Amino acid sequence: MSKNKLQRFQEIADFENVSDFSHFRPGMVSEHKEKWAKNVFGNDHPVTLELACGKGVYARALAAKDPARNFIGIDIKGDRIWVGAKAALQEELHNVHFIRGQINFLTSFFAAGEIDEIWITFPDPFLSHRRRSRRLTYPRFLDLYRQVLRPGGLIHLKTDSPELFAFTLETLAAQQHEIVTQVDDVYALKEVPELLRIRTYYESMHLEEGRTIQYVSFRLRS
Repeated sequence: MSKNKLQRFQEIADFENVSDFSHFRPGMVSEHKEKWAKNVFGNDHPVTLELACGKGVYARALAAKDPARNFIGIDIKGDRIWVGAKAALQEELHNVHFIRGQINFLTSFFAAGEIDEIWITFPDPFLSHRRRSRRLTYPRFLDLYRQVLRPGGLIHLKTDSPELFAFTLETLAAQQHEIVTQVDDVYALKEVPELLRIRTYYESMHLEEGRTIQYVSFRLRS
């Protein structure tokens, strides 16, 4: 591990807007289960979760646009969390928090119905067939989201991967989930919705390469 990364890992332990999960210190996150809004944000506002948030660009932008909502970004990469958390502190965003941990442990972090909506922005598409079960819209992950998402809560996927997008649509159809909005080319729209104008580093890079950005929002079948 580089000296810079090691220093960042040490620093995020002191960031007030980061909860760092490990098997050796599970209480760092689990103590807030069912009480995230009250314990962490000091309010009763709905909680939006961004999965594999990277540097938290989307979570921070959403938080700035909607101060009446709480946002939590989760990612396993501590150096990326450091960037997002530090930026949020500098921007004085009090309604955004970060968890360094694995998405597989969502039910350890959150109670049933505690999450109001979920954003999945430019996740790894895992194009290899043998790794497809790691896609964040794979059925086992959808089942995991169902356990923490309120009934009827929206899930948003924004991606530049046609393979992941097609796979997601096929999965939603096979499991009879409700597609709310499907956009096959976001920037071909006459007017791009405000929440879809937010651009992560990877989105900007992919747009420069001429890739098509796709979006779908959906609700899980009860």
